[in-house]
Amino acid sequence: MDHAANHDALTPEPPQRKPRAWGAALLMVVLIGGFYLLREHWNHVAGSWPYLLLLACPLMLLFHGHGGHGKYDSPSRQPGKD
Repeated sequence: MDHAANHDALTPEPPQRKPRAWGAALLMVVLIGGFYLLREHWNHVAGSWPYLLLLACPLMLLFHGHGGHGKYDSPSRQPGKD
């Protein structure tokens, strides 16, 4: 008889921590800090809006998540085959 396997079946698993609560708290702290930083330095930021907008374009391409939209790689849905 294997006592180790029997012992593992009787011990309950420890409760899992919820990472969403920590993530939400961290997000709120970052947003509040960003708001106050932006409010104090608005004169510096206002002059660089065009550059920030241009910087947002590659970031959107990077973080957009290119998957699941068109599915053009399947043989039945390739463009030009209709």
